[in-house]
Amino acid sequence: MHDHDDDHAHGDEHAHGHDHDNHYSDMQARVKALETLLTEKGLIDPAAIDAIVDTYETKVGPRNGAHVVARAWSDADFADWLKRDATAAISSLGYTGRQGEHMRAVFNTAETHNLVVCTLCSCYPWSVLGLPPVWYKAPAYRSRAVIDPRGVLAEFGLMLPENQKIRVWDSTAELRYLVIPERPEGTEGMDEQSLADLVSRDAMIGTAVARKSESAT
Repeated sequence: MHDHDDDHAHGDEHAHGHDHDNHYSDMQARVKALETLLTEKGLIDPAAIDAIVDTYETKVGPRNGAHVVARAWSDADFADWLKRDATAAISSLGYTGRQGEHMRAVFNTAETHNLVVCTLCSCYPWSVLGLPPVWYKAPAYRSRAVIDPRGVLAEFGLMLPENQKIRVWDSTAELRYLVIPERPEGTEGMDEQSLADLVSRDAMIGTAVARKSESAT
C-alpha cells in the first residue's frame, strides 16, 4: 500500500493501453493461435469460449461489484461488515471464488481516494469485477500508478482536489481489493438497483468515481 500526498510530473506515456485495441499483443496472438489450433483439432468450441468471456464481462462482473457497493451505500450494517471482513460480506451476496477468495474493501472519502493496481502481474477480483481491462494489465499502468497516481488518474479524466490524498493498494495473489466509491449526492431514497447503475467497473478500481444521479444534475 502506498500513500501519495503530492502531485508529480509525468511523461507523455499513457497508462490506458488504448492503442492496443485494434491489434493483438504478443500474448494475445499466442492465445489466438492456440485457440485456433485447438478448435481445428475439435478440442474446444469457440462458441463456448465466447459464452464464458461474455459471462465474465457482462454478467458475473462488474455488476456483482456494483451490487456490493449499492448494498454498502444503503445498509450501514453491511458497510461495517464489509470494512471488517470483506470476504464474508461479499460472499453473503453469493459472490466468491475465481480470484475473489480473499478480499478487502477500501472506502473512498472526501479526504482519501483509493486506487488499485497489481505491480507484479494482474491480480484482479474476477468474482466482483469480471475480466480485467487491458490497461490494468499494461506495464505502464502497473508501474506509473504507484509512482505518479495523480497523473495517471488525470489521464483517465479524473481530476482530484489537490488536498485529497491518493492511497494506492497493491493487489496480490493472496489479497485483492474492491474500491467503494463515495455515494453521489442527491441519491437519497434510490433503491439498490438504481444505486448500482451509478457504479462502474473503473470506479471500483479507483480510476473513476460513481456517476451522478440524473435527478441530481
